[in-house]
Amino acid sequence: MNTNEQDQLLLNGLATNEKDAIETIYREHYGLIQHLVMTNNGTEDDARDIFQEGLIVLYEKSKSGHFELNCQLKTYLYSVCRRLWLKRLQKYGRFEPHINGLTDTVPVEEDLDQHDEKNQQFGMMEMALQRLGEPCKGLLEAYYLQKRNMQDIADDYGYTNADNAKNQKYKCLVRLKKLFFAQYKNRT
Repeated sequence: MNTNEQDQLLLNGLATNEKDAIETIYREHYGLIQHLVMTNNGTEDDARDIFQEGLIVLYEKSKSGHFELNCQLKTYLYSVCRRLWLKRLQKYGRFEPHINGLTDTVPVEEDLDQHDEKNQQFGMMEMALQRLGEPCKGLLEAYYLQKRNMQDIADDYGYTNADNAKNQKYKCLVRLKKLFFAQYKNRT
């Protein structure tokens, strides 16, 4: 009896719930599925679950009456279980595509360099802000960080109106830029 005939007998036995057919399919093909799952981020329990789900798919196909097996039973079951396992990995976020080469990776060195540069600039800005002193430091923080309107700032800092407070904010900002860029030039 050739492989195709044996596979067809097992398929017919599965369709009629023959215990021997189910045990034979399990015995002959479970190891392959277990290897597939366990070498791709899975456990033995995962392998059993996936094999059972694959067997259910095969059972339902064989029960339909018009299913024609065009390959070996092992190949069909492997394909079904592989697809089921990949879906499960994606569902639980454990799917990692295979990386073929370094050209597929993200050049993180550039990102890290940019991040370090920004951190240095923030540090210099903080130092410049400290050197700026009051009331400029407080006025700029009130406007840019606390998002307060100019009339409230004018009232808090004793300016006669919002326009005077706005002019003072501009002068403070110019001084802050000078302090910052003096530090920036000295750094390089």
